[in-house]
Amino acid sequence: MAKYREQAQVLEQQELAPGIFSIWLQTQNIAKEATAGQFVSVYCQDGSRLLPRPISLCEVNTKDRTIRLVYRVVGGGTREFSGLRRKDTVDIVGPLGNGFPLGNQSALLIGGGIGIPPLLELAKRLEGETTIVVGYRDNQLFLKEELERCGRVIVATEDGSVGIRGTVIDAICESGITPQVIYSCGPTPMLRAVKQFAAERQVDAWLSLEERMACGVGACLACVCRTTHVDEHSGVKNARICKEGPVFEAREVEL
Repeated sequence: MAKYREQAQVLEQQELAPGIFSIWLQTQNIAKEATAGQFVSVYCQDGSRLLPRPISLCEVNTKDRTIRLVYRVVGGGTREFSGLRRKDTVDIVGPLGNGFPLGNQSALLIGGGIGIPPLLELAKRLEGETTIVVGYRDNQLFLKEELERCGRVIVATEDGSVGIRGTVIDAICESGITPQVIYSCGPTPMLRAVKQFAAERQVDAWLSLEERMACGVGACLACVCRTTHVDEHSGVKNARICKEGPVFEAREVEL
């Protein structure tokens, strides 16, 4: 799949929750090629920050050639992005990585924290019955209403302020969901639990791994993960998350 480096124009940006921002960007070619589960690398204007920041695609509008990114401010780079306003431009490369395989099976989508945004475009593209289980720290339920337009949504919160108190796995078990396929994105401890849950029920699962990336194109080997098979590129049992991932079949990776 082709990837492009573009000066994307900011159409709008808003803060969805404390430290969580949503930005729509006008692209030339990236939106035409992108699919659910892929990401873009966003470059800072500050020359002291050489490496781009990888941000997952939340929504893609192929017709209008626009993409939506929802991200958390965690450092100087993302703090700079949060200051972008309408008609500003930003340097981006994408679409990068491999996305989720699409189908028409009964699907369970599981997201935690900033792993929730990629599920929105995925939910829009799946054709079968969709249940979406999302985990938040508290009652700042960003993207919940938009996800509800795409399927049944079940919420788990760490503090019990909304929905089921506990983890996404607690919410799934309490709800008695029996999916044909699982898609998940979020922190590694959550993905590890999802992998185990899927294995115990012999359900196919696809995991989008979160990892700090550098080059975004598989050259630097900064974002490798352990796998169950030998990688042709490195000759050892690992894979580059930015290149072979970020989406992997759960049985392929060791967490």
